[in-house]
Amino acid sequence: MQYSYWEAKSWFQNIDFAVIGSGIVGLSCALQLRNLHPKANIIVFEKGQLPQGASSKNAGFACFGSISELLDDHNQHSKEEIVQLVTNRWEGLQQLRGLLGDKAIDFQQYGGYELFLNDDQNTHESCRSSMGEINRMLSPLFSTDVFSEITTPFGFEKVSKYCFFNRFEGQIDTGKMMDALVEKTHAAKIRILNNAPLLSFEEANEKVFLQFPTFSLNCRQLFMATNGFSSSLVNEAIAPARAQVLITEPIDNLQIQGTFHLDRGYYYFRNINNRILLGGGRNLDIAGETTTNFGLHPQIQKQLDQLLNTLILPNQTVKVAQRWSGIMGMGPKKSTLIKPVGKNSYCGIRLGGMGVAIGTAVGKKLAQFST
Repeated sequence: MQYSYWEAKSWFQNIDFAVIGSGIVGLSCALQLRNLHPKANIIVFEKGQLPQGASSKNAGFACFGSISELLDDHNQHSKEEIVQLVTNRWEGLQQLRGLLGDKAIDFQQYGGYELFLNDDQNTHESCRSSMGEINRMLSPLFSTDVFSEITTPFGFEKVSKYCFFNRFEGQIDTGKMMDALVEKTHAAKIRILNNAPLLSFEEANEKVFLQFPTFSLNCRQLFMATNGFSSSLVNEAIAPARAQVLITEPIDNLQIQGTFHLDRGYYYFRNINNRILLGGGRNLDIAGETTTNFGLHPQIQKQLDQLLNTLILPNQTVKVAQRWSGIMGMGPKKSTLIKPVGKNSYCGIRLGGMGVAIGTAVGKKLAQFST
């Protein structure tokens, strides 16, 4: 495509900072760049019509890890690292809320529950015996116990009589969050160009040269917030991880309220607008879900349907309204990669499925590389 003089002059010349990715990290980075450089020319490039990764496709959990997830993390992390992970997630949530406001993202702190299947008593007992230690680990951050054991509410079937409750956990409306971020970005006079996937970049003569399918340009500094799609651009330890999600039609007199974790966090569900949103099942086919291709996995969707009809809403006729998938970025450890990948190129990636919690903080830290 040949751009006109006016298009090239207005959009593609004298770019100080190019941000790749218009999700939570990318837009948070762009906004922080504006704070640090009020007169800079900043443009965000997005490969899709909407944010292509998980920012607009996630379940909207404002969480920082269930007991079984934290115990599972202990296989690859020290206690100190786990405390730091939770600290980053909790403080990141406060930054998101501070940036956009609770009303704009429809933040609700109904609490979070970890449920246990009847045939998973070993995990339940392991969590019960570890709850005290985890509460002590997190007490400096929260000044009180985070987790407590309670009688399982809401009439779920095929699960243990007791579950763990986290009163600090909340939920948001993902669509409202992204709308608020985009609106704030436009108000800061930062352009967002959609349907512009970055193919490659190269540094030379103190500039970064960017190649897109139909055009090329250069900028002074490049900030990549491409998470699960990063392996084609940077040589880092990150792999895509596809997540499967469904949402029901509205349900009359729905009593379920809160966020719910099951099977070490591999399954999760919540209430939203008198509906149940349910996702997960990646553990049924880890290799198959290590992909950047969007699509539905029949076996996983079948398992989600079964959980919906036999565990969450037993003895009810419930219709599924929509199904979709999102792409996360995972690695051998849960820590994020916020680092230079060249002299004037940087990345903020590998959010490990915790984008809502840490995306804002990662974007702000990424912007700190700017000069």
